Amino acid sequence: MSEMSEEKAQASAWFRQLRDDIVAAFEALEDRQASDRPVGRFEVSETRRASSDGSDAGGGLMSVMRGGRVFEKVGVNVSTVYGTLGERAQAAMAARKGLPGMTEDPRFWASGISLVAHMENPMMPAVHMNTRMFWTPHAWWFGGGSDLNPCIEFPDDTAHFHATLKAACDPHGTDLYPRFKAWADEYFYIPHRGRARGVGGIFYDDLDRGDWEADFAFTQDVGRAFLPAVLPIWNARREMDWSEEDRDRQLIHRGLYAEYNLVYDRGTKFGLETGHDANAVLMSLPPLAKWF
Repeated sequence: MSEMSEEKAQASAWFRQLRDDIVAAFEALEDRQASDRPVGRFEVSETRRASSDGSDAGGGLMSVMRGGRVFEKVGVNVSTVYGTLGERAQAAMAARKGLPGMTEDPRFWASGISLVAHMENPMMPAVHMNTRMFWTPHAWWFGGGSDLNPCIEFPDDTAHFHATLKAACDPHGTDLYPRFKAWADEYFYIPHRGRARGVGGIFYDDLDRGDWEADFAFTQDVGRAFLPAVLPIWNARREMDWSEEDRDRQLIHRGLYAEYNLVYDRGTKFGLETGHDANAVLMSLPPLAKWF
């Protein structure tokens, strides 16, 4: 397996551009919202991955907006990290992907974007999206997806979200959307609650069909689909009235989201296991949540 320096650079630059486009769109939504509350803006800070020997291990940008007119808390993170996998991460990677030689050469490189938005208005669904590229001396692959997490469900919103994702997937193979939708339904299921955390979307991992350009193009289209999938929903709901009962439902639903991310989410486990900035890894957690 080659070092893939050019491909890594392309992927990293793309994730950063997508981050910039999304941050700009979210701040523009804040500007359009009529409210006495201050207009929300992202606070941006650099993140670093901690390496065991003190060498450069990469990092990224954590962009978080709190207490805005539309967003109660939203984080948009982008990172490019590298180094060597620890023994537990090596074992997990080898078991999951069946990669030989992880012990002999445990180097890795990973780049991606991850975002989670928790909304002020309970009528507006929370949403998650990420896309990423992973490389080891033994393999490369892409992963990502997006899922919608309303506390109060509107069938039209669910239909629009899924239709937009399907339209992004279909040019790359009509088998992809149904396969990745089913994967999301399975992946975002909370076994101890016996329910999904939201209304689904798509999820994929280990995507390597032997054509890097094609798989990168697919991952780019998944990223491009995010704003068209979610902005029309938010614009349709952001002026709706809501009650304290609606707020209570929202906080209880956020409890489900927190449980899932802390117990099951692969990205959370990998980030903490490999020494990435803990605040960036846990950015997805809601600002407030409630349990029965």
